[in-house]
Amino acid sequence: MARAPRRPTAAQRAVVEDFAPDVEIRLSGRRKRTIAARMEGDRVVVLAPLDMAAKDLRSSTEDLVGRVRRRHAGAGQTVSDAALAERAALLNHRYLENRATFASVVWVSNMSRRWGSCSVKSGRIRISDRLKDVPGYVLDSVLIHEMVHTWIPDHGTEFHEWADRAPQAERATGYLEAYGRWGTG
Repeated sequence: MARAPRRPTAAQRAVVEDFAPDVEIRLSGRRKRTIAARMEGDRVVVLAPLDMAAKDLRSSTEDLVGRVRRRHAGAGQTVSDAALAERAALLNHRYLENRATFASVVWVSNMSRRWGSCSVKSGRIRISDRLKDVPGYVLDSVLIHEMVHTWIPDHGTEFHEWADRAPQAERATGYLEAYGRWGTG
């Protein structure tokens, strides 16, 4: 009798969804121990064993995606303003119930003390270009933070309830604290 094909666990599927759409994770029953990543077009593809625990899949994917993006950053693989705005629109839909209203989302090179800013009146969101090489979840957290400011200008309790919807928000905060101290020197 033929065995039914194994499928990813719910926890693994959650990891796959957290990284989509700019990272594709392919789980394979044939792959036993190794995990690898490569660029395919403008997307990072991660190849991992189906038996890998979700926690390990998440941390290994973050590590590999960062390495692949850094390796390709010098080859003109940077995210354009249009792609950044598209990413913000997707995050707005996925995590903020389309509450954020913004006119533009752009990279800026003159922001050295903050990661991003939002002008509530004009609807302009500016993101420091120092974030072009950070993992996707970190950039997503900053984008969501700034988009929440489009309807909640302060940093009160309600603001944090919305901003904390970003995937891995607490981890992104820790990353940015370390990156601010050591990554920009």
